[in-house]
Amino acid sequence: MNNDVTNILVVGIGGQGVMTAAEILATTALSLGYDVKKTEVAGMAQRGGVVTSHVRFGPKVYSPAIKPGTADLMLAFEPAEALRWAPHLKQDGLLMVNTYAQEPPVVSIGLFDYPDSPLDTVRAMGIETHDYNAGQSAIELGDRRLINSIMLGAISDHLPFPAETLEESLLDRFRHKGEKLVALNQQAFELGRKVFA
Repeated sequence: MNNDVTNILVVGIGGQGVMTAAEILATTALSLGYDVKKTEVAGMAQRGGVVTSHVRFGPKVYSPAIKPGTADLMLAFEPAEALRWAPHLKQDGLLMVNTYAQEPPVVSIGLFDYPDSPLDTVRAMGIETHDYNAGQSAIELGDRRLINSIMLGAISDHLPFPAETLEESLLDRFRHKGEKLVALNQQAFELGRKVFA
């Protein structure tokens, strides 16, 4: 990661919490005094389409878009999306990926084929890849939407600020919904830190 601007790409399928995760990352950086830019593209997000969010922060950020080959970190909520966006990572970039596959509508209606072994292809590109079935763990914890909390835990020790700061931002987002949900998201976040370590 360079000393100036941190570039984080968050990718996945609609309904996985991609935009929420990106918003929490941006809010955390903003609370620490960074200049933050964020942009997203949602293709039929509510129907399971692909979703991409760019989060950039540093002393001064001029554009929200992450150019190919410049992302420091990629948080991929879905393996095929990790493969699709892999060229955006810089040479020594880091990929955190949820291995729970979820086919987008363009695959299920037959417009595209789901790639064979997307993570093998990513690794063959020389990308440092950490993977875990966050989707299955979220289901076991009782709520599929916990994927984003697990994935935020995954990235938390690779940011230029303490993991606890990101965790606090995450939990603040759920405090108005009750302590039970806060505790569940905290459990998911800590699981992400542990399994992706």
